[in-house]
Amino acid sequence: MLFNYSKIIFFICLISGTFITISANSWLGAWMGLEINLLCFIPLMSSTKNLISNESALKYFLAQALASSILLFAIISESLEDGTFFFNKINLTQIMLNSALLLKLGSAPFHFWFPSVMEGLNWFNGLLLMTWQKIAPIILISYNNFPLFIYGAIIFSLLTGSIGGFNQTNLRTLMAFSSINHIGWILSAMLISESLWITYFLFYVFLSISIVMIFLKFEIYHFIQINSHLKTSYMMKFFLFSNLLSMGGLPPFLGFLPKLIVIQNLLKINDFFMIFVMVMTALITLFFYIRISYSSFMVFSTNLKWSKSFYKNSMFLMLMNSVSIFGLIFIIIIQSLF
Repeated sequence: MLFNYSKIIFFICLISGTFITISANSWLGAWMGLEINLLCFIPLMSSTKNLISNESALKYFLAQALASSILLFAIISESLEDGTFFFNKINLTQIMLNSALLLKLGSAPFHFWFPSVMEGLNWFNGLLLMTWQKIAPIILISYNNFPLFIYGAIIFSLLTGSIGGFNQTNLRTLMAFSSINHIGWILSAMLISESLWITYFLFYVFLSISIVMIFLKFEIYHFIQINSHLKTSYMMKFFLFSNLLSMGGLPPFLGFLPKLIVIQNLLKINDFFMIFVMVMTALITLFFYIRISYSSFMVFSTNLKWSKSFYKNSMFLMLMNSVSIFGLIFIIIIQSLF
């Protein structure tokens, strides 16, 4: 019980570290919040029963410590130059600052640690790493006005996230590369407006929770486990792969809506090259999602009826999946009425 209580305390401190970062009035205060967040996430990742989780925790600590040291060096250099902890102009320290934040975020080309760390975590910690742990770095990046540097990170993230998902048999690694691809979309939305990237991020969090809850409930970690664990439930397969296709942005699922909004706003500023890269990489991600879905649906099962036992004690999960699949249709209907 003491172990569980300690986990709860670390989780509360984890949330507090993020709030300290986003509410800080100087970069030094933001760095302190990031350190609190890091030091509280490490105990949540580590486990006495799983050495792979301890390895992932060590990798995460080394990558985040490197990013924190670069960030602190940039902050101190800027304060020595103009006597404040604020960045007012674009210079070398600004580049170092953005590089450190992108490293903490797991964005390409600083993504080397992200898939390997995700591979050794359980689904709950992996969900935290894909969602909550991205909030503070993304908000700090949004404070900086350095679009050219972020533009390059967007292209790298889109390409790496889409191409890296090929030939992946570990679902956690696949979700990591999918997260890298979505980081590119979030950063591109950030170049347009603050409300747009927040909207996209909320949609991404919702879809991630919908998918990870299914994997967590059935303890599925590899592709080969999907057919063996779900061979008696066609409804389960339908919801799982519909959510995956929604994550890839296939209409008419809910995941198509934030991508459409981002593309429409990019059309207003005539950024056709970025739209081309984003659409092509989205097609690549959809390709391996559809490949997984098609092969799994085509596997013969002896159960000829859809099993409803999966949702007897999972009404919240059923609600999440229903919104993910049919949410776009409801939004269109509401918009047509008003």
